[in-house]
Amino acid sequence: MKLTRNEARKKRKRRIRKKISGTAQRPRLVVFRSNKYIYAQIVDDEQQETKVASSSLTLGEGKTLTKETARLVGQDIARKALHQDVERVVFDRNGYVYTGRIKALADSAREQGLKF
Repeated sequence: MKLTRNEARKKRKRRIRKKISGTAQRPRLVVFRSNKYIYAQIVDDEQQETKVASSSLTLGEGKTLTKETARLVGQDIARKALHQDVERVVFDRNGYVYTGRIKALADSAREQGLKF
């Protein structure tokens, strides 16, 4: 039985989430990619709360999802996180392959001073 692309991603996601979780000192930076938008949020799993969130939808970047849009979301999430005194995070790619828009978001967040 062959898995669909989304089923394979969810399987990778479960395997990754067994190993990582966000704490108060190092919350988890989660990325979700849809066909139109890209979302990122910083989550403290111990308190079960979202500390910071950003997306291409809230930035008003239109319906074209490009690496540049992902880069802007990465910069925005890093800026908001540093404003909330969150400097170190654990990166959760949410089962997506670390290339393209996911990599662009992570690299721009690192450039803004977020450490992971």
